[in-house]
Amino acid sequence: MSNLARRAALASVACAILLGGLKAWAAWRTGSVAVLASLADSLLDLVASLVTLGGVHWAAQPADDDHRFGHGKAEALAALFQVAVIAVSAFAILLRAGERLMAQQPSTDPEYGIGVSLVAIAVTLALTRYQQSVVRRTRSVAIGADRVHYQSDLFLNAAVIVALALEAYAGLAGADAVFGIAIGLWLLFGAWRASVDAIDQLMDKEWPEEKRQRFVEVAARHPELIGLHDLRTRTSGVKDFVQFHIWMDPHMTVLESHDVVERLEKELAEEFPGTEVLIHVDPEGQVDEPGNPLAETDLLKDTR
Repeated sequence: MSNLARRAALASVACAILLGGLKAWAAWRTGSVAVLASLADSLLDLVASLVTLGGVHWAAQPADDDHRFGHGKAEALAALFQVAVIAVSAFAILLRAGERLMAQQPSTDPEYGIGVSLVAIAVTLALTRYQQSVVRRTRSVAIGADRVHYQSDLFLNAAVIVALALEAYAGLAGADAVFGIAIGLWLLFGAWRASVDAIDQLMDKEWPEEKRQRFVEVAARHPELIGLHDLRTRTSGVKDFVQFHIWMDPHMTVLESHDVVERLEKELAEEFPGTEVLIHVDPEGQVDEPGNPLAETDLLKDTR
């Protein structure tokens, strides 16, 4: 899984280098603020993609003495760095577009900007489709954030084409700057979207309710489990962590209860690959945190 994420990060770096070079040439030929905004975004894409590559590599490192849960949250940190980069890019574009709108300075040689933008759309579309397949297989939050701002590039490049065409061929003065402003606002929206998953991981947000319920239903298949409570879930990079308490017959031997837990862990591993499970066995009726419904509610009641 980590190799897939690493290859996706390398692909985004290569894409950013290629598109940055093409857009630099087009910005020089056209003087378009929309093309310049697109160039700034691609250069920042390169920085963000390099950080993603580092984050994915770091997150793939095995657990060590100082990080017993692994290094998965490095992906979330890399994603947040991308968000900061995208936000800075957006504000710079908005400033430049505002200046251009006030000056009413037209662009030149629009065909170069349009041609480069069409190439950029084709390359970016191929990259985002590849990233989508990697995210689906690895659940990498860093690659997911990378994909978000490359998706925004598709709209950005389309906006550049429309802006240049309206200004050069339809005679709508200021269209280039107006689209530059729209691109900047779109990038800010993309930054906000990309930040959500990263913040959720850093804050140890619980799994979606549907996934938690499916987990409980798998555990409920074992009749030896009298109750299940204090279920806690979180995600770190591409790895999930789950811990919970189970009630069992207090007259069972340690060996018997151990065998039940082993079978349960094996089935959960098959249903939820890549998940680390920690199970605590309690005698039936044991209450560890009286009055705490988050910890003491029996989650098996409604599944049987």
